[in-house]
Amino acid sequence: MEPKATPAKKKKILPIIFILIILAAATYGINKYIYAQHHVETDDAQVDGDISPVLSRVSGYVESIRFDDNQSVKKGDTLLVIDDSDLQIKVNQAQAALENAQAALSVAMAAAAAANGGVSVAESGVDAAVIRQGRAAQDFKRFSNLIGNEATTQQKFDAAKADKEGADAALSMAKSQALVARQQSASVLKQVAVAQSIIKQRQADLDFAKLQLAYTVITAPATGIASKKNVQNGQLINAGSPLCAIVSNEAFFVIANFKETQLEKMKVNQPVEVTVDAFPDHPFEGKVYRFSAATGAKFSLLPPDNATGNFVKVIQRVPVKIRIEGDRDSLQILRPGMSVKVAVAID
Repeated sequence: MEPKATPAKKKKILPIIFILIILAAATYGINKYIYAQHHVETDDAQVDGDISPVLSRVSGYVESIRFDDNQSVKKGDTLLVIDDSDLQIKVNQAQAALENAQAALSVAMAAAAAANGGVSVAESGVDAAVIRQGRAAQDFKRFSNLIGNEATTQQKFDAAKADKEGADAALSMAKSQALVARQQSASVLKQVAVAQSIIKQRQADLDFAKLQLAYTVITAPATGIASKKNVQNGQLINAGSPLCAIVSNEAFFVIANFKETQLEKMKVNQPVEVTVDAFPDHPFEGKVYRFSAATGAKFSLLPPDNATGNFVKVIQRVPVKIRIEGDRDSLQILRPGMSVKVAVAID
């Protein structure tokens, strides 16, 4: 049977235990104090990441869905196919309209070629009329001199005069015909320009119809996990309807809301210790990346207005973006929205 501790021994042990407790508490407090002098901490922080909404750009009935909720997808993977019957008809109509416009351009160009030929003929007629008019004018001048000297008959003089007047009229008519031919040619050339612009418009219509047809195949905008599925087979969806969201798993970051009084010594690229509440035994490392341009209250739906007279000073919080560093496999356990605690090394 073991001997019982005497009161004298108990009196010696209790002070030792008390001293050890005080030393342990002091050591813990000193370590905490030293740590606090070199770190800025907050637990008002969450894991965040890029979340890409997947929207429909066209209306139609869902033909097939090729993903499940919370399934991993890669950028460019087909998520959804919409029935394209109506849009295919619009593509065919636009193609036919383009072919009609091209045919109209061919007709206009043929008319332009004919009009140019008419201008050439009319200008040749002007040249011939100028020659005839010049010769008739010389004959009339010669017979005028002869009739003055009574060296020719009145009949020949009258014939020369008639020829000159006829040549003058023919020249005037030829010039008028040439002017009309040039105006017609210019009008036809304008029709060619109009036909060319119509072709551009019809080509744009065809391109737009093809683009709308391409939108019936909806692909993943990013690599990640497809979540919040909001569509079923056979459902009629409208343009702009949200179908799901892709949560990127390639880059995670933390949005930590620090008190404004904690920002004095914080700088970009300072190392950060990140502790996720869901995985307390799995520490992460990061770096300060960006400081918000305003406090969180300024971005709220109803920002506070201190000009009302009912002013109570409240320490504001400033969102700070922290990049989480590590290999991709170790970051796969994180999910946007998880609560974390961060400690920024300020020295």
